[in-house]
Amino acid sequence: MSTILIDRLLDTVVKQNASDLHLSVGKPPTVRIRGRLVELRTKTLEPDDTTALMKSITPERAQNELQEEGGADFGFAYGDAARFRVSIFKVKGNVALVLRQIPSKLMGLEEIGLPAMVEDLLKRPRGLFLVTGPTGSGKTTSLASMINWINEGYDRHIITVEDPIEYYHEHKKSLVNQREVGTDVPSFAEALRRALRQDPDVVLVGEMRDLETIEAAIRAAETGHLVFGTLHTTGAGGTINRIIDAFPVDQQEQIRVQLSTSLMAVLSQALMPRHDIKGMVAAYEFLVVTPAIANMIRENKTYRINSAIQTGRKFGMQLLDDHLWQLFSEGKISGDDAVERAQYPADLRIKIKRAGGKVGHDELDHSGGNDAESKTTAKSAS
Repeated sequence: MSTILIDRLLDTVVKQNASDLHLSVGKPPTVRIRGRLVELRTKTLEPDDTTALMKSITPERAQNELQEEGGADFGFAYGDAARFRVSIFKVKGNVALVLRQIPSKLMGLEEIGLPAMVEDLLKRPRGLFLVTGPTGSGKTTSLASMINWINEGYDRHIITVEDPIEYYHEHKKSLVNQREVGTDVPSFAEALRRALRQDPDVVLVGEMRDLETIEAAIRAAETGHLVFGTLHTTGAGGTINRIIDAFPVDQQEQIRVQLSTSLMAVLSQALMPRHDIKGMVAAYEFLVVTPAIANMIRENKTYRINSAIQTGRKFGMQLLDDHLWQLFSEGKISGDDAVERAQYPADLRIKIKRAGGKVGHDELDHSGGNDAESKTTAKSAS
């Protein structure tokens, strides 16, 4: 296998609009299309194949990191056709790769289906805006669209810290400086510390993955900057708890106070295949921090946030399960996909069935008790 084949594989990914390409020993090249894995009709990959494919696209820095650390991430452009974020890693001594396709065109906020209230929040001069969800839920795309919206409409200095850089932003009305962890700066926390001396208005932290970075992001929001960050959490309440729990117990009260004043919004999202037409659709949970919600954060009453979201519709707030129900009612997603992504699957399954909808895995209907249990656990955890 040579670079010719990697070109053919990448052509296939672009033509079929696949989100990911998986290259692992013992299996043919596999693509993810509309959330489902599909094997390509080519030969089963052998150790020499994956090594050659890796070497054909991987910069030397990442190849060295693979040898030393057992894995590396980088981004590269495939001509003008697409950009890819690549993760290379060792499996049983062999090389494996996953290439995520990054759409070349930035979508508008409406096109993505973001709540209308997001525009008002993007105009604010300071605060922490968190975008959360599992891997592959479209967080990067949502954030890139928000940065682009600011870039086109406002004169701001925007600094992004990413690992790796996925969407490239040109300077438009704003000045956009994108820094890549590992190439331009050693870590997220270090980049954030330095960013505050670089006269930024807007700071994007690609991943708030450790205590130091979370602390630096909150500090940046407190000192008068608009800060965007991502976490791999689901749900607004769970995100707030995850941040607070990252700190030692003796600091948690102080962090609650800091979060209550600096946190502006939490957008939690899930991406799923559309049922009516080709393509994907995102479901959102959206929390806007009002004075009442700030009090809940300060007083450690995050278990009340879900009901506050339900009563906060006039601010554009919504629960993930309510949006999943709406998308199902509009015929955009299947009942199975709605239940699979729900925070409380048993409740949503009952609701869909009452409406005459079909949900597979009927044997799971007996899991109502488990779901009630998970609710109780979630409450006691918060």
